[in-house]
Amino acid sequence: MAATQTHLRPTTPRTRTKRRPQAWPLRFYSTAVGKKWVMAITGIVGLGFVLVHMIGNLKLFISREEVNLYGEALRDLGGHLVPQTSLLWILRMVLLGAIVLHVHAAVTLTAMNRRARPTAYQSPRSYVAASFASRTMRWTGIIVFLYLLFHLADLTWGFANPDFVRGDPYNNVIASMERLPVALIYVIANVALCIHIAHGTWSLFQSLGWNNPRYNGARVWLARGLAAVILVGNLTFPVAVQLGLVEQACPGSDPTAECDDGSGLAGSD
Repeated sequence: MAATQTHLRPTTPRTRTKRRPQAWPLRFYSTAVGKKWVMAITGIVGLGFVLVHMIGNLKLFISREEVNLYGEALRDLGGHLVPQTSLLWILRMVLLGAIVLHVHAAVTLTAMNRRARPTAYQSPRSYVAASFASRTMRWTGIIVFLYLLFHLADLTWGFANPDFVRGDPYNNVIASMERLPVALIYVIANVALCIHIAHGTWSLFQSLGWNNPRYNGARVWLARGLAAVILVGNLTFPVAVQLGLVEQACPGSDPTAECDDGSGLAGSD
C-alpha cells in the first residue's frame, strides 16, 4: 500500500501587538490601592464642600440679607479679575469630577473585590464585626447621590420649587423646607450622608496609609464627631422652618436689600 502523504500548511508566526504603556496615573488607578487613594482624596473634597456649605447655610439664622449676600459673594468670587461666576463654575466642575471619580472608584473596586473572592462567603463573626456604616456604604451613597440631584433641582435650577426666585436663596430654602415631604426627604438624606461620612472619614486614613494603633481611637472620634456636627447643623434648618422659628422675609423684593419687617426670624421686631 502506498503511504498516504499529508500536506502540512506552513504556519505563519503570530505577531503580538504591543500595547502602548499606560501613563502612570492610569496604571496606579487600575490597582486597588490607587482606587482607594482616589476614593479618599475625592472624599476629602466632598467633606470640605459639605462643611463649608453647612457653615454658609447657618447664616439663615442671621438674616435674609446675610444669606443672599453670601450667595452673591459666591457668584462674584475673584471680584473684577475674572468674569462673574467663572470661579464658581470651576469649583462646581471640581466637585462634579470628585463625585464622578468617587463613584467610579467605588464601583470598580467592588467589582475587583468580587472577582478576587467569587464565593462571597462571609462568616457570621465577620458580619458582626463590620459596622452598620460600613455595611450600608453603598446604599447611603446612592441615597445621597439621588438627593443631590433633587437638591439641585429644588434650590439651584429651581424647577422642583414652585416658589423659586433666582438670587433669593433665603426665601427659596424656607419655601422648600415649609413643605413637609421635602423636609422629611432632607432629614433622611442627611442621616444617610452622616452615616456615610462616619465610615468614610474613618477609612480614608487607612486608604492613605495613615494607620497606627496609637491613633485609631482618635480616628473613630474624629469621624463620629464630624458626622455629628454636620448632622446637627443641617437638621436645624428643616426643624426651625417646620416649627416656625424662621419665616420668609419680604418675598418678591430685592434679594440683597434689608427687609423692613425684620430678618425673617419669628418674633423679631
